Amino acid sequence: MKPTILDTDTAEKFWDRHWSGMTRPSSGTPSAALERLVAGRPAGRAVDLGCGRGDDAIWLARNGWQVVAVDVSQTALDTVRRSAETAGVVRQVTCLRHDLSTTLPDGPFDLVLSMFTHTPLEFDRTALLRAAATLVAPGGLLLIAGHGSLAPWAWSDPEIQLPKAQDVADALALFDWNMIEIADYPRDARGPDGQVAQVLDSVIALERPFD
Repeated sequence: MKPTILDTDTAEKFWDRHWSGMTRPSSGTPSAALERLVAGRPAGRAVDLGCGRGDDAIWLARNGWQVVAVDVSQTALDTVRRSAETAGVVRQVTCLRHDLSTTLPDGPFDLVLSMFTHTPLEFDRTALLRAAATLVAPGGLLLIAGHGSLAPWAWSDPEIQLPKAQDVADALALFDWNMIEIADYPRDARGPDGQVAQVLDSVIALERPFD
């Protein structure tokens, strides 16, 4: 279903309305890229930029990380808090509201996540990802996942050409960082009416070198 964007919408209003229909607690099931690329790393301090319901944040907290969950939507953050309480990790999760187009929490972090941070509103995603990179501690990991293609029911025109993983990495220009993974993965996506389509997920994992 296409989202309704009102003339009076700010990012906060739009995402509060979006998440108001999805307030059930997080399952704590992580994004595939997060589980694959972070499971073997020592736990530390992490930030999840655009955390939504908090699936990734809760998984990280269960695995020993101290997590700062960040979203523009207070409705989403309230769900994250309830999920953390249910999962018994409320002391491991701090929720902060930021409009990611203007402000970010203070770093540094051992892990910085930007997982599918897309919006139908006007938004400079590349600028966000460049700012996110400044939060990564030496030896820390920047993990980005995004849509490399869209399903027919997507918010935007499915014919739009989205940047692939290498395009995103090139735009960041972090050429002195250690490349852990830059790849596009096919995935079967399920739509709101049960329809299925294959889409691409673009994954970029870069490790900041020690000075």
